[in-house]
Amino acid sequence: MSTKQMHIDPYERNWMIFSAILLVLFATAVSVAAFGMGIQVPAPETRVDPRTVAVDPNSPWSNPGLREIEPGKYDAYILAHAIPNWEYLPKEITVPAGSSVSFYVTSGDVQHGFKIQDTNANFMVIPGQVSKLTVKFDEPGTYNFICTEYCGSGHAIMYGAVIVTP
Repeated sequence: MSTKQMHIDPYERNWMIFSAILLVLFATAVSVAAFGMGIQVPAPETRVDPRTVAVDPNSPWSNPGLREIEPGKYDAYILAHAIPNWEYLPKEITVPAGSSVSFYVTSGDVQHGFKIQDTNANFMVIPGQVSKLTVKFDEPGTYNFICTEYCGSGHAIMYGAVIVTP
């Protein structure tokens, strides 16, 4: 059936073609980002009790920090909290260049965000849920992490850093 039989205005037909081309371009961009650039979608790793996550002696967040699993591979347990003073614990971690760090982040109070600048790490931190993402740090430097979800009046001061040494 031709467009003359369907009575589609040429102007409208051109916009339909343009929209279809945009959909194909967007699908291609998402596919390249997901498969070609290694973008990971963070998924809940596990659940914890947000009321006791920081005080339970069996919880790695009762003593948050960096743990070396094997040479060049680390696990970083980070606790985000708004009360009493809007911060990430620990505020700083240091790893050598070429290291791969798996971040396990949770919150015991309100929803936060976690974005490591100059990397593709960016996820929500939900009370009671452990979010996990692995990042490889090849270049030495300071990679700041910030809260990307408004969590209260001290939101703007929630930050920390990953220091990558040569």
